[in-house]
Amino acid sequence: MSLQEEVKKAVQVLKDGGVILYPTDTIWGIGCDATNAEAVKRVYDLKQREDSKSMLVLVENAAMIDRYVSEVPDIAWDLIEAATNPLTIIYSGAKNLAPNLIASDGSVGIRVTSEEFSKQLIFHFRKPVVSTSANISGKPSPRCFDEISEEILNAVDFVVDFRREETDNPAPSSIIKLEPGGVFKIIRP
Repeated sequence: MSLQEEVKKAVQVLKDGGVILYPTDTIWGIGCDATNAEAVKRVYDLKQREDSKSMLVLVENAAMIDRYVSEVPDIAWDLIEAATNPLTIIYSGAKNLAPNLIASDGSVGIRVTSEEFSKQLIFHFRKPVVSTSANISGKPSPRCFDEISEEILNAVDFVVDFRREETDNPAPSSIIKLEPGGVFKIIRP
C-alpha cells in the first residue's frame, strides 16, 4: 500500500470511530478522533488507563490550535517556531474536543507534528488525532514497532505499515505547560 492509500484507509477508520496504531514524530502512537468521546474511551480502555490521566493530541499545523484552545498565549507561537525537536504544549481552556480528553483543570496537550504520515493523516482527516504511546499503562513504551505488544496490535482497528522497519529510538517530546498571562512550566525538558 502506498502512503496515500494508507492515509486514506486510516482516515476512514478514524471517521468510523475506530482506533489506529501509527507512526508519529516521536514513538508509535495509538490514535483516534480527538473529538469523538466514544473513540477516546476505547483508547483509555485499550491502554487500561484511568481517564483522569489525559492524553495529548496532534495537529497538522499551528493554525489548527486556535480551534481547540480558547486563548493561545503569544509565547506559544514563539515556542512552536523555535522548537527544533517535538514539543507538546499544555494549554488552558481546551474546547471542541472530546470531554474525556480534556484534563480536570480544562487543559489539553497539543503538538504540531512534523512527521510525514501523521501530518498527511491530520491534513486529510481535518481534525486533531489523539496520540498516546502504544503500550498498556504502566508498561514500558515501545521504542520501535517491533516492541509493540500483541495485545495492542490485536486491539486496534488498523495498523499502519509505513515506517515499521525503523529501529532507532526516538526521544519523547518536550512538554511545557502554559498558563494564561504567559507563565510557563517545563514538565519534561
